[in-house]
Amino acid sequence: MKKSYWKFASAMSGMLVSCAIAAPFAYVPNEESGTISVIDTSTDQVVKEIKVGDKPRGMAASIDGKKLYVSDQPHNALVVIDLEMLERVGSIFLGESPEGVSISPDGKWVVAAVEVSNSIAFINTETNEKEFLVKVRGQNPEHAVFSPDGKWVFSSAEEAHQIDVIDVAQRKQVAQIEVGKRPRGIGFTSDGKTAYTASEFASTVYAIDVAQQKVKAIIPGGLFSNGVTVHPDGSRVFISNGKDGTVSMIDTSTNKIIATIEVGKRPWNMAITPDGGKLYVANGRSDSVSVIDTATNTKIKDIPVGKRPWGVVIR
Repeated sequence: MKKSYWKFASAMSGMLVSCAIAAPFAYVPNEESGTISVIDTSTDQVVKEIKVGDKPRGMAASIDGKKLYVSDQPHNALVVIDLEMLERVGSIFLGESPEGVSISPDGKWVVAAVEVSNSIAFINTETNEKEFLVKVRGQNPEHAVFSPDGKWVFSSAEEAHQIDVIDVAQRKQVAQIEVGKRPRGIGFTSDGKTAYTASEFASTVYAIDVAQQKVKAIIPGGLFSNGVTVHPDGSRVFISNGKDGTVSMIDTSTNKIIATIEVGKRPWNMAITPDGGKLYVANGRSDSVSVIDTATNTKIKDIPVGKRPWGVVIR
């Protein structure tokens, strides 16, 4: 009996170690395929395709890693995916043409940018119900992103030249920050002091002082800069350049571009692994995801996915 016990304990210990060191998965919404490609980041292979809707776009994972929230544009809905079963388990009405999605640091709220109503929808993750909408001044909001302290939501819009700032506690827009025409991606440094946004038509990146709510640096980007991802240690910011087919790397200490990496056609939204080692870039017109080694600043692989990948979430 004693021998059996130690065999069991040893097996359980091995399982726990295996779980603890398991690499995260990358989830890629494919607009034209209506699917999510699931990539094992340890092998950089697609291991599953999940049917979601007709046009999945924005996406966020729950804090506990058990659910995925995906905007389905034609159905005006936020689809809920169970990540243990890898299947759809619910749908929440948002309004016409939802797009970018993010989750609050405490996991209480999921927000979605709703283009036609020019608003940001707040969904309570405990009830899976839309609790309130905040109107924004920018036309056709595309992204809505929480600050690391959960106090602010920054929103960008396709037909605008500013970032709209929502005070979450007050449930209203309280400021606008002037940037270039057609701001797209938004990313915060982990300390919450700086936010970066890329303005597509201006091909320019703006570093924003979050406390002062004003631009503190203007950085020339690649042609049609759009997606933004910040390294977990805050030392670098990655910008995808849609017409160049490249990703630019910005040193946050100098706010200058220090590297440019070629990827696929029409690179869009991106995500980085928790350890900061690999960046995954959705290439909208190559039907692929490029993997960048952030230590060497080189592309190490292109992974075929579905048609028109819109972005990446890693969990």
